[in-house]
Amino acid sequence: MTYPGFAITRRGLLARLGGAGLSCAGLGIGSPAYAATPARQAVTLLAKPALAALRPGAPETRISSLQPIESGPMRFQRGDELAVRFENKLAQPAILNWHGIEGALAAEPLTARRPVAPGGQDEFAIALRHAGTLMLDLRLLTDDAPMPAQALIVQESEAVAVDRDEVVLIEDWRLGPDGRALPPGTETADAEPSYTVNGQPGLDLGVRTNVRLRLRFINGCQRNVIAVKIAEHEVRVMALDGQPSEPFLARDGTLVLAPGTRIDAFVDATKAAGTSFPISLHDGKRAYLIVRLLYSGDSPLREAPLPILASLPDNGLPARIDLKSALRVDLALGIAQDWSLPNGFVPSAAPAFQVKRGRAVVLALTNRAANPVVFHLHGHHFRLLDRLDDGWKPFWLDTLAIDAGQTQRIAFVAEFAGLWLIEAMAANWSAPRLLRNYAVL
Repeated sequence: MTYPGFAITRRGLLARLGGAGLSCAGLGIGSPAYAATPARQAVTLLAKPALAALRPGAPETRISSLQPIESGPMRFQRGDELAVRFENKLAQPAILNWHGIEGALAAEPLTARRPVAPGGQDEFAIALRHAGTLMLDLRLLTDDAPMPAQALIVQESEAVAVDRDEVVLIEDWRLGPDGRALPPGTETADAEPSYTVNGQPGLDLGVRTNVRLRLRFINGCQRNVIAVKIAEHEVRVMALDGQPSEPFLARDGTLVLAPGTRIDAFVDATKAAGTSFPISLHDGKRAYLIVRLLYSGDSPLREAPLPILASLPDNGLPARIDLKSALRVDLALGIAQDWSLPNGFVPSAAPAFQVKRGRAVVLALTNRAANPVVFHLHGHHFRLLDRLDDGWKPFWLDTLAIDAGQTQRIAFVAEFAGLWLIEAMAANWSAPRLLRNYAVL
């Protein structure tokens, strides 16, 4: 279903992403704290063939699924140790790819973890040192079949003043004339795009007036940069890519997300009982209705909305980065030279750069391709630097879309020793995924 709720071009979408599509907002009060005891948690993740209906009225089609064996959402507590068991029931090797876990070398694909053969399994443990919205998928190694993503939530040790905490995982698909889902990395000139939310063609969120929602938007699309607009509501951004940010109001209630990007947005439901409002998605070509906010006829939950929250609890990332003594590296994106396909990646290959632990790194990322390129840094979060290299945006990222011919500079402190991946791919369904690595000594 399409929805003419807002119009945005592909170039405008990328421009908004470059500026984060946000405007500064006022600050308010903080949230109360409560005691939490970290624990050892276990999760078993199963990769297997599955069938899914990816469009209303369309027949089910074959996909490759990634699901926890345990029922319910994957929610854990900051500080927990997570014991992961991965079982591969697919017909091809598979490996877990994580978005948002800081310094989890034991989980790093292709450097610490090897692909799991069909019928095989893997086990490892990681520390969930930061609270935030994470994503994992199977897409790094193979595009043989459409592969969904999974959300993993690490909750703050302190209480956060919200009434509802909802994941909104958006994924894209390409359906052939026969309704069959086509694998990414292939040409799809005659294929029709389709979008799902939490694995379904659409989502209804029922609310009462003066409820506060925490909406964890995740772009689980294979390649697409998307814009999401929440109609007629203030949308306050509280975290990006799993890390708390200074609170901002999203311009026009619109969020722009590159593939793999996660945005935690707080929305106060201030409208009248019995009304409804769309949440629509734009992919640079057309708009789609993906979620409806449905106000019940019940009385308001409280007389007035909750006070504005000053910020989410801090995860302990450095307040400042020493740019003067930083290692500076120019990294060209959008070219095959020095990059490898995942199936041909060799951990012993020369790293793009190596740095001593504790030193700052500034990367100048130049997109030499004719299309936007999505850059994803493993192991660390980074700051997006201002154009004059004299400061940074007030948020942390692990994923960034860079327009054709554009250079963006990012900075991070190399806190975690190990060999880490760098991913880059064009924002195009048929584009290959390319890899390099970097070493922290």
